[in-house]
Amino acid sequence: MTGPELIGHIGATLLDSVWQAALVGLEASVAMIGLRKARPQTRYLSLCLALLLCLLWPAVQLIARLHGAAEGASGTPVLVQMLPGIAGTDAGGWQAFLQAHLAWIVAGWAVVAGALGLRLALGMVWIGRAGRSNRTDAHWDARLSNMAVQFGIARKVRLRVVDALASPVTAGWWRPVVLVPASLVAGMPPQLLEALLAHELAHVRRHDYLVNLAQSVIETILFYHPVVWWLSHRIRVERELIADDIAARQLGEPRRLALALSELERLQFSTHHLAQAANGGDLMTRIKRLVRPDTPASNWKAALPVLAMAAACLAGCAGTATRAGGDALEHGALASKPIAQFNSCAKPEYTPDALARRAQGTTSLRFLVDTDGSVAEAQVSKSSGDASLDEAARAAIAKCRFTPGMANGKPARAWAPVQYVWSLG
Repeated sequence: MTGPELIGHIGATLLDSVWQAALVGLEASVAMIGLRKARPQTRYLSLCLALLLCLLWPAVQLIARLHGAAEGASGTPVLVQMLPGIAGTDAGGWQAFLQAHLAWIVAGWAVVAGALGLRLALGMVWIGRAGRSNRTDAHWDARLSNMAVQFGIARKVRLRVVDALASPVTAGWWRPVVLVPASLVAGMPPQLLEALLAHELAHVRRHDYLVNLAQSVIETILFYHPVVWWLSHRIRVERELIADDIAARQLGEPRRLALALSELERLQFSTHHLAQAANGGDLMTRIKRLVRPDTPASNWKAALPVLAMAAACLAGCAGTATRAGGDALEHGALASKPIAQFNSCAKPEYTPDALARRAQGTTSLRFLVDTDGSVAEAQVSKSSGDASLDEAARAAIAKCRFTPGMANGKPARAWAPVQYVWSLG
C-alpha cells in the first residue's frame, strides 16, 4: 500500500469517526437519563462501554479499509457516501474538497495527537519519579499498609510525600503508590487524612489507574471530538462516587470522609489525569451525598438503552466492514477510469415542454459503474436548470454500457462523471 492510500484511509476514518462518536454520545445521553437513579457502578460501566465504542468503531472501520485495499476498498468517508447531495463531481463539491484535503486533515491530527501523547508520556515520567522518591513518612506508610490489608489488597501500597501537590493521588497498578502532599501530612488532622487515604485505596482495589490510563489514550487519539471529553469526564465523576462509597463503608463513618473532602475544597487543586485523586468530580455534590445519602434502586433494566446502543454500533462495525470491501472507488485509487461506450447509448430527447420553453443548459451526471460495465446507480450532480431535461439525460445515459475502471489489475466498481449539453442551435 502506498503512502497516499494509507493517508486516504486514515483521513476517511477520522471523518467518519465524527458522526460515529456523535451517535454513541446521543445513545449514552439517553442511557444516562434512564440510569439517573441507578447505582454509580451501573452508570460507570455504561459510560466506559460508550467511550470504548468511540474508539473501536473507527478502529474496526480502518482495519477493514486497510485489509480491503487490495480488493478495491473505498477510501471515501461513509458520511459523504450516505449524503449523495453533497457528493458532487464538480470541483466545488464537498467530496472533492475533503478528498483534496485529507492529507492536511491527517497531518493536523497527527501533530496534535503527537503533542498530547508527549504530554501524557511526560506525566507518566513525573509520576514515576515521584513514586521512586525516597521521601516518605514512616508512620503514615505503616498506617497505609495496615489499611490496605483491611481493604483486601494483597500488593504492597507505597506512600510518598510530595511538595508540589494539593491533594493525595494514586498511581501505578503493579506497584501502586499514593502520593501525599507534604502540607496535608503536616497540617491535616490525622483522622481526616486517614479518610482521604481510604478513598485512594478504593481506587487501588478497583485498578482504576489502568482505566484512567486507557481514558487518557482515547482522549489523545480522539481529542477533536467533544463527546469523547464529555464521556471521559462523566466516567471520572462516577468513579469518584464509587470510591467514596467504598471508603465510607470501610471507615464506617461517611461524615468523616465528607469532612475531609470539605477541607480539600478550601484548597486550589491541580488535576493529574494519570492519577486518581481525592479531589475529583464535584466536591460539594460528593459531600452532600455522603452526609445525606439517598438509596436509589438499582434497576438493571435501565441499562437496556446502552446495551441496545452497543448492539447497534457493533452491527454498524460489521456493516462498515462490508462496505469497505464492496463500495465504489474514487478516481484517485483507480489505475484507469470507467469509459462510456457511447455507441450503446440512446440519445437523450427533448421533452415537449422543454422544447416549447426552448430550454438549454448542461446536465452533469455521475454513474456508479459495476465491474461488468453496467450502471448500478445514476445521479444528477448539477442541474441544467430544467428538471425534465435532467431526468431525460439521466434515464437515457443510464442505459449505456461502460468499460469498467481497473484497480490492481481487476475491474472495480467506480463512479464516472458524464455531461450532456442541451442545445437548440
